[in-house]
Parts: sequence; structure tokens; C-alpha cells
Amino acid sequence: MPGALPLAKPSSFHPVGVFDSGLGGLTILETLRERLPEEDFIYFADTAYLPYGDKPEEVIRARSLAIANNLIERGAKAIVVACNTATAAAAESLRAAIELPVIALEPAVKPAVALSRSGLIGVLATTRTLYSRRFERLVETHAPNARIFAQPCPALAETIEQEGAKGRTVEELLDRYVRPLAMAEVDVVVLGCTHYPWVRPAIAARLGKGVQIIDSGEAVARQVEKRLQEESSLGGGGTLRLATSGNPEIVGETIQRLCGFQPAVEYWKI
Repeated sequence: MPGALPLAKPSSFHPVGVFDSGLGGLTILETLRERLPEEDFIYFADTAYLPYGDKPEEVIRARSLAIANNLIERGAKAIVVACNTATAAAAESLRAAIELPVIALEPAVKPAVALSRSGLIGVLATTRTLYSRRFERLVETHAPNARIFAQPCPALAETIEQEGAKGRTVEELLDRYVRPLAMAEVDVVVLGCTHYPWVRPAIAARLGKGVQIIDSGEAVARQVEKRLQEESSLGGGGTLRLATSGNPEIVGETIQRLCGFQPAVEYWKI
């Protein structure tokens, strides 16, 4: 992912606000910046409340609304919920509460059905995402005739952040979570958490040849571009601002481990 660029002057800084419970949403941010290189972005990692997956829905909704409002106060012209768990718990509440475009992430079940030859589809995601009513509706709408093997992955996202993509515990968790999908002989696997693209090669190795792996990054980037065009608000200075509710030094070190560069990270009390 490109490094942080010089900040625009506050009066001209109207970024796309992107948030996640941690740093998995950086995989979405990377795709956004590739598709929309002239846009300004703020990325907020709510690491003080990581992980969202074990929090009650009302807590996730409250955090999501507080973060979105904070991003709007800092000039955001659109909000991207770069977290499947936050989407499941809070996307509808956000859209009801704010007038700006809200683009939310959800597992790529619809494109998976289109790609699958056998109708056997695996989904790797957090427990909160897979047991949400939103995911249930997604399957009912787009995969009524497919067999969906939904595999919860407790602790995987946070362990990727703590250890990096090749950590020993990450490898052990992947062995545990990917094996059932391989045994089910799925031919498409959906990465339903933004952290999982960092371990895509390891997942692919455990699934074997011929299994396609997809995530939601491109679909989100296309939707952001479409909504900005509709709002006549495309364009900016190509700048990036990174912030966290946790320890900025630790977040910077984690970005270094995951992305290969160590940027300046601000602390925001939200």
C-alpha cells in the first residue's frame, strides 16, 4: 500500500472516511487508493475496542456511529465501513442516522455463487458476521440453491495483527478453520473478514488447486466511485491520514509488520 502523503490544508480536506475495528480494513483502503488515486482518505482503526467480534451489537452500533460522526466532523464526504462485523451490526443504523453516502462491506456471496461450478461455497468470517441476520438475508437472497459452508474463525483476525501473516499461531488457526472447507470440497471460498487477504496464499495452499478465493475489496471500491460520482464529489489531493483509538506507536509498528512501511499515526479519543 502506498505510504502516507502530505496532508491537504484543513479547508480543502474532504476525504473518504474509512474505519475498521483494527487494521484489516487497510486491505480495503489499498484497493480504494488503487482505483481512486486522486481521492483523499482518512483511515481510523478502533484498536482500543478490538475485536468487535466478541462485543454486543449495541456496543458495535454505538462505536460505529461515534466514529462516523467524528470522521464527518473532520470533513469526510463519505463513510466506508471496512469491517464485516460492523456492517452486520451497524450499517443500517448508520444509513438511518447520517445523510452522507455509507458504503458497507459484506461477504461476497453473490459473486461466489456466479463463480461456483458445484454450488459448494465456503465462507471464512468472524462468528458475529456469520450469525448475523444480515448474513442470513444475504444467503437467502443470493444463494438459495447453493450449499454454504460458513466457517467461524475466532481469534484469527487479531492474531494476524499480533503475529503477522506467517505467525505460528496464525498457521495453527488456519489449519483448524480451512480444513473443514477442503474436506467439504468447496470450489469457491469467500474471505469474509478484511484481515484474511493477508493470509490468502496460506489459505489457498490448504484448499488445493482449482478452488477460487474472492473478497469484497473491488466491489467496495466500485461502489465508492459510483456514489462519489452521483454526489459530484470525486477528486482530491491524493492524501492519506491514519488514526487510532489505541496506541499510535503500536499501530504504526503493526502497519510496518503487515504492510512494509511505518507511517505517522494520530491518536483520537472517541
